Amino acid sequence: MTVKERFGAVERAVGYLAGSGGTSVAAACSVGLLLPVFALCVVGVGLPLVPSATRAVRPLLEVERRRVSAALDVPVPTPYRALAGTSRQRVRAVLADPATWRDLAWLVLHGATGFLIAVVALGVVVSAVALVLAPAYWWLPTHPAEVSGLRLDSWPAALAGVPLGIAYGLVAWQLPHVARAQAAVARRLLAPAAGVVLGDRVAELTASRAAALEAHGAELRRIERDLHDGTQARIAAVIMQLGIAESVHDEDPAAAMSLLRKAQDTATDALAELRDVLRAVYPPVLSDRGLAGAVTALAARCPVPCALDVDGVGRQPAAVEAAAYFVVAEALTNITKHSRAEHATVGLRSTADSLVITIGDDGRGGADPGSGSGLAGIRRRAEAFDGSLVLVSPPGGPTELRVELPCGS
Repeated sequence: MTVKERFGAVERAVGYLAGSGGTSVAAACSVGLLLPVFALCVVGVGLPLVPSATRAVRPLLEVERRRVSAALDVPVPTPYRALAGTSRQRVRAVLADPATWRDLAWLVLHGATGFLIAVVALGVVVSAVALVLAPAYWWLPTHPAEVSGLRLDSWPAALAGVPLGIAYGLVAWQLPHVARAQAAVARRLLAPAAGVVLGDRVAELTASRAAALEAHGAELRRIERDLHDGTQARIAAVIMQLGIAESVHDEDPAAAMSLLRKAQDTATDALAELRDVLRAVYPPVLSDRGLAGAVTALAARCPVPCALDVDGVGRQPAAVEAAAYFVVAEALTNITKHSRAEHATVGLRSTADSLVITIGDDGRGGADPGSGSGLAGIRRRAEAFDGSLVLVSPPGGPTELRVELPCGS
């Protein structure tokens, strides 16, 4: 590391440690908020306040995670588990979450030491600069009587400040190590505990697998119902009409011909319904034109004008292409029915190991995955592939839906 780079590291370390002084004061105040609540939990009075109290201090912890992530250049994920259920269940979830106690440990430790470390770090830097410049102060007509503990009452005393300032500077030279150590301790406490991420990931994959199996079962039941109530019934009608036509052919050829025409029409309808069922399983347009062509066709049929960005998307695994096709189809249907939008956008982008789908509109916004608008089905399709869905839809719009499907391509 060059001298210039080292000076830059010292500057960043001083900035980080100075910021730690502010977060230390906030941490001490947070401890003052939490300790009475946890103390009242002993007699049961404070238990209903636990979720609200812990949620109140989490913005400070998120700020510190971002600071630590920037200082160490490593991500510090949020470790909290989702809260749901009754008040008693939420309290139990907060108290059983290891992140709650690790947060409290960081608040106590940082509240007790962070401000002191910040004062010492700033004092070392200020003293180093002030003592090195002590001879310059001595020349001033109204020089200070004392600089960083050194009394300026003679020329030798002023000169003595230079080596003392250099000594302080050597201490300040080590501040990047202090900042990294403080950040490393914070990361150890504020990041998810060992095994928690893996456990949560296993639970998430288990839930995704169960949702995928449920969605697959529902899809099979839908196909069976469509075939039984539609195609099968029409084919049975064709068989009956052909049988009746055969029995009356000799006696009433005209009636037989009429039945044959009806049978032909019924068979045509049955074929059309069968094609619709097959199209719902895997649209033939995907085989013929690929995902980009199929999405282009969807956008062309959409009543809302769509701007497309699907260039450069090659062939993907068949299951991924089918999922992506239905995601776009459902999203465009939602836009047409609910958004009151004048324009929409559809984008496809393939990365090394995933397919990213973005659909946006300039409509009224306020889309909610739990409102039964089809977004829940899109989420299930994404989760079946261990993918993700991000929806940004403030009231008044605009709306943007981003779906990422791992494809291993």
